[in-house]
Amino acid sequence: MKISEYLKKDMEAAPLAVFRIFFGLMMFGSLVRFWLNGWIEKLYILPDFSFAYYGFEWVKPLGNFTYVIFAICALAALAVAAGWKYRWAMIIFFLSFTYIELMDKTTYLNHYYFISILSFLLIFLPAGKYFSFDAYLNSQQAVQRIPAWSIDSIKLLMGIVYFYAGLAKLNSDWLFEAMPLKIWLPSNYDLPLLGNLLQQEWVHYFFSWSGMIYDLAIPFLLLSRRTRGVAFLLVVIFHISTRILFPIGMFPFIMIVSALIFFDAGLHHKILKKISVVLNIAKSRFDNGRSLPLQPQKRYFLVSFLSVFFVVQLLFPWRYLLYPGELFWTEEGFRFSWRVMLMEKAGYAQFRIVDRDSGKSFYVNNGNFLTPFQEKQMSFQPDFILQYAHFLEDHFLSEGYKNIEIYVDSHVALNGRSSTPFINPRVNLLEHEDSFGQKTFILPFNDSIQGL
Repeated sequence: MKISEYLKKDMEAAPLAVFRIFFGLMMFGSLVRFWLNGWIEKLYILPDFSFAYYGFEWVKPLGNFTYVIFAICALAALAVAAGWKYRWAMIIFFLSFTYIELMDKTTYLNHYYFISILSFLLIFLPAGKYFSFDAYLNSQQAVQRIPAWSIDSIKLLMGIVYFYAGLAKLNSDWLFEAMPLKIWLPSNYDLPLLGNLLQQEWVHYFFSWSGMIYDLAIPFLLLSRRTRGVAFLLVVIFHISTRILFPIGMFPFIMIVSALIFFDAGLHHKILKKISVVLNIAKSRFDNGRSLPLQPQKRYFLVSFLSVFFVVQLLFPWRYLLYPGELFWTEEGFRFSWRVMLMEKAGYAQFRIVDRDSGKSFYVNNGNFLTPFQEKQMSFQPDFILQYAHFLEDHFLSEGYKNIEIYVDSHVALNGRSSTPFINPRVNLLEHEDSFGQKTFILPFNDSIQGL
């Protein structure tokens, strides 16, 4: 099929409507869960210092008003699920959720990033045109058929996430050392039936190799009608297993529900029919047979914009190639690249403040400024270490110190290797500013990890 013909092709809107409903409900549940577990206070309000993303230093927790951001985000998620003022609700959700994600990079997770870019994508898709409050209240704007690319774009984004996660597993630590699963899996010794099995080395290799094959193959298995049923069963088994073995919250359930969009519209109409019974509304009200009218100029703009979006998604994870050194060691270009659960790092960082005038020095108690979780994350990530050093500079200058230098004694253990020096202890960190450039104060990695 020619591209021009594909861009004019339409299909049932039911899959996108089901995706919108489940996405909104699961985001609402995730935010409420975060609130009820006390994590807003623990992660964003109690800490005296937050680690900012470079370029987003202005994004900060707002004290008790941080709860307001979460409330706005949760209410927007409900509005998205209901399809009420969909476009505005999606924009508000994207902005508030992304603000939450950017408040402190200590809490960075790949699936938070996934939610941010997915919600951004959904702003431009007609997910509120069918089986929604908007369609119910304004039947003139309601449609039953939408451009095929609006559904396929979500499939493509999910395919990129899975496939890139699989490519990242093509490295010697993951495949030939079963690291870091060899460290993580035995800790689940108390699981019924599985506890003893997870102590076996062959199981660690099985999980490593099967995880890699799953990530690389699942997008293609879901795309094919012949293998879709088996593929969805694999999605359920894989994500339920990861949820049992690792504390990764709602993400497995989000991915399971999201995989439904690969199925034909018949399944989604059945789901919507059940929802309509529960809500006591007539599904037939939405089944008007109309297609979404798109002017050529608007279609051209949307397709061009989404093309740029996906080019960025395809290229951005490869930015690590611009940096020298081992990626797992330096982590320069590591985030936002779908490198999921590939490392186990443990670090130690002791900071020394030197008064240049007197030559006297003293060591910093990190516990006076950081929470245990912040200190743990800071100890093995070079941009954290640099940012913390500048925070210490500001603090001690405000205490009356002048002309200070800051050095760090830092050691890191990566994927079961012995702890080795990480940051050059003779470098005054205050001579360096955070940037996208190479961090030359990182000591070389005295080993090699082969792979992508």
